[in-house]
Amino acid sequence: MKTPKIVKACLFTAVFFLCCYSSRAQKNAPAPFGPVPSENQMRWQEMEYYAFVHFSLNTYTDQSWGFGNEDINLFNPTALDCRQWARICKNAGMKGIIITAKHHCGFCLWPSKYTDYSVKNAPWKNGKGDVVREMADACKEYGLKLGIYLSPWDRNRADYGKPEYITYFRNQLTELLTNYGPIFEIWFDGANGGSGYYGGANETRIIDRKTYYDWANTYKLVRKLQPHIVIWNDGGERADLRWVGTEGGSVGETNWSLLNSTGDVPYNMLHFGVEDGNAWVPAEVNTSIRPEWFYHPSEDKKVKSLPQLMDLYYNSIGHNGSLLLNFPIMPNGLIHPTDEKNALAFGKAVKAAFSVNLAQNKPATASNVRAGSKAFSAGNATDDNNNTYWATDDGVKAASLTIDLGKPTRFNRFLAQEYIQLGQRVKAFSIEALVNGQWQELAKGTTIGYKRIVSFPTVKATRVRLHITDAKACLVISNAGVYYAPQILAAPAVTRNQAGIITITPVDKESAIYYTTDGSMPTSASKKYNGPFLSEGKPEIRAIVYDPSTQKSSPETHEKFDISRKDWKIVGIEDEKANAVLDGDPTTVWHQGKDKKMPVDLVIDLGKEESLSGFRYLPDQGQWGPGIIAGYEFYVSENNADWTLASKGEFPNIKNNPLWQTVKFAAKKARYIKLRAVKNTENNDETGYAEVDIITE
Repeated sequence: MKTPKIVKACLFTAVFFLCCYSSRAQKNAPAPFGPVPSENQMRWQEMEYYAFVHFSLNTYTDQSWGFGNEDINLFNPTALDCRQWARICKNAGMKGIIITAKHHCGFCLWPSKYTDYSVKNAPWKNGKGDVVREMADACKEYGLKLGIYLSPWDRNRADYGKPEYITYFRNQLTELLTNYGPIFEIWFDGANGGSGYYGGANETRIIDRKTYYDWANTYKLVRKLQPHIVIWNDGGERADLRWVGTEGGSVGETNWSLLNSTGDVPYNMLHFGVEDGNAWVPAEVNTSIRPEWFYHPSEDKKVKSLPQLMDLYYNSIGHNGSLLLNFPIMPNGLIHPTDEKNALAFGKAVKAAFSVNLAQNKPATASNVRAGSKAFSAGNATDDNNNTYWATDDGVKAASLTIDLGKPTRFNRFLAQEYIQLGQRVKAFSIEALVNGQWQELAKGTTIGYKRIVSFPTVKATRVRLHITDAKACLVISNAGVYYAPQILAAPAVTRNQAGIITITPVDKESAIYYTTDGSMPTSASKKYNGPFLSEGKPEIRAIVYDPSTQKSSPETHEKFDISRKDWKIVGIEDEKANAVLDGDPTTVWHQGKDKKMPVDLVIDLGKEESLSGFRYLPDQGQWGPGIIAGYEFYVSENNADWTLASKGEFPNIKNNPLWQTVKFAAKKARYIKLRAVKNTENNDETGYAEVDIITE
């Protein structure tokens, strides 16, 4: 087939323009400094925001991690619709979806020919279904990219921990990376080895996650099958992307897209990157729209609100990272309506905040322009073209860019981007505004990278200035934006102390709070909060912040409390700091056991006999707080002498997601409880507690 003349002419013009532009831009252009992103990493970085979906057998058992022996017949979603997932993600502004094709339990959402533990033997669609295929088709229909999560750990396989499992693992990789079209990202979870079913062995198996999977050759297989893929791996050899050391939804205010290519990386380095790292490994912020990754009915009232989701945005994408937001799929195979509603509101709010760049095509000047050339002028930062950039002369590591808004303009956000194809350089900057003829500093920051968004109180100014005060090399700024983001009311915080006093705290101190104590929906006609109050029994508090000037309400806070802890006492411990366990304040912490060998016990006298049906444990809420209990035993007693074991087990994923842990058991009458820490996440003898509570019938 011959190419039409008009097409040939257009192609020639495009190539000629590209060559001329490249020649002009490359003349006197800054040399790359340090590591730079690959083409695959650059494509990934530009996606910015995409989804996780978690769905497996433990969706039906209300577990965080499946043990590997869950009944395959449980998997029979009555309304599974991957098109619903894709539609929601697309409408929420996401660019792709990563599906958990196999989690730690080993159950496969595709009909793998290498195991019977898959959808091919489940009742769903009489064994003829393939969730991964339906996900791939839905992504294609909605213009989304497809990613795959494949757990290296498999608690079902009898050969896990043995060399032959690696062949099985790679066979499954080959299926997933061959049969479902282009894959933009492969996700290898860092949870590896521990207790499991293992084909009936029911034992604990420990592997060396650095060597067992032979990651170097596994990566070669991945790149051979999917040349345009990026690899995420927290379990061994350095990958294309890095975890940020937490699942809380943030990366460091200082965030270098760099790590060293070899050696272990402490959590704090994962969170902030390495300024002088020798490998480009940008940050992916993974978190869930609910407290946990898989669906739990008890979390239907704990879906992240719009203000919380916006905080995620500013602390991930706005801190030079990407945002991977998870949807836990319900047992019927759908995303919950509340998750959908909040995600769509999130997408709408981001669009409202950043659809109008008040600085676009506005006049801009700079204190230094590379060689005085128009090719690197200040206007390149406001021309809405990420492929052009303002640059300074070699050796000029501090300079300012001033944007003339033309008239007094209201704004509260500033966005900056470096031309990272030449490396990440900026170490410190400030944002200033010309208000009534006087320059005022609005904010300070450290790194910029691919994208940095700075928030500050609304200001009205005629000019705004980005002042870069320190950098590793000459500056290359591809984009500078000024925005006005509408105010979003944040839900208040609700706490109850040991005496039973309820305190409701707003983020916005000037707004009014309205609340109910019986679980009914609060409105501006509900009781107004005027200060802390005593609440006996088992109150169910729902509260909102209300702004009468706009007649808008915040998302509601919903907290259900059990019996008051006013008569509780810690037994056998002289340290007064131990009372932090009972004070109702999640920010206060008590640690014990540094000088003891595991196990360590916490004994509490409830004051009188209660009918117990479970307990709750909240670990240290400080980032990477020490002493987090991983393995536990929970005992009850009527006399503090004769103890009955009520429950024992593990708190799955608590190291990465240190939230309230809830354990339920058959009802037992007791006055005394004992939480025994059998193991912590650091494998040492320290034990930390923020709060301990009970569940009564």
